[in-house]
Amino acid sequence: MATEPLAKEVAGTCVDSYGSAIGMPQLCFDWFPNQIFWLVITLVVIFLVLSRVALPRIAAILAERQGTITNDLAAAEDLKAKAVEAEEAYNKALADARAEAQRIAAEARAEIQSGLDDAIAKADAQIAAKAAESEKAIADIRAGALESIQVVAKDTAAELVTALGGEADAKTIDSAVDAQTKG
Repeated sequence: MATEPLAKEVAGTCVDSYGSAIGMPQLCFDWFPNQIFWLVITLVVIFLVLSRVALPRIAAILAERQGTITNDLAAAEDLKAKAVEAEEAYNKALADARAEAQRIAAEARAEIQSGLDDAIAKADAQIAAKAAESEKAIADIRAGALESIQVVAKDTAAELVTALGGEADAKTIDSAVDAQTKG
C-alpha cells in the first residue's frame, strides 16, 4: 500500500483513499491550473486552424458569392435596359405599323371613292341618256297622240254634222278642229 500515500499527495482533496474522484473532477479546484493550461493550448490550436485554414476558405466563398451577386445584378440591369429598349422599339414599330395601316386604308378608301365616283358618273350618263330617250319617246307619243286626237276629232265632228242632218265640209271641219286644239 505504498501507492496510497502517493495517490493522496498527487490527487489532493479531490480523490478518495482508493483513487476514485470525489464528485465532478472538472470542479475540483486543485486541478484548475492544469485544465486552464490545456484549455489555452486547445483554444490557440483552434484559433490557428480557423484563422489559417477555415476562415480564408469561408472568406473566399463569401467573396465569390458577393462577386456572383454583383455580376448578376449588373447583368439584370443590362437585361432591364435591353428590355426597355426592346419595348420602345416595339412601341415604335407598332406606331409605325398603325400609321402604315391608316395610310393603306386611306389609299383604299380614296381608290374605292374614285371607282365609286366613276361608277356614279357612268350611271348618271346612262340615266341621262335613258332620260333623253324617254323624253324623245314621250314627245313622239305626245305628237302622235295630238295627231290621233285631231284625226279622231275631225272624224267625230264629220259624223256629228252628218248625224244632225248637215253636210260635212272637210275644210270647215279641219279649220274648226285646228282652232279648238290650238287653244
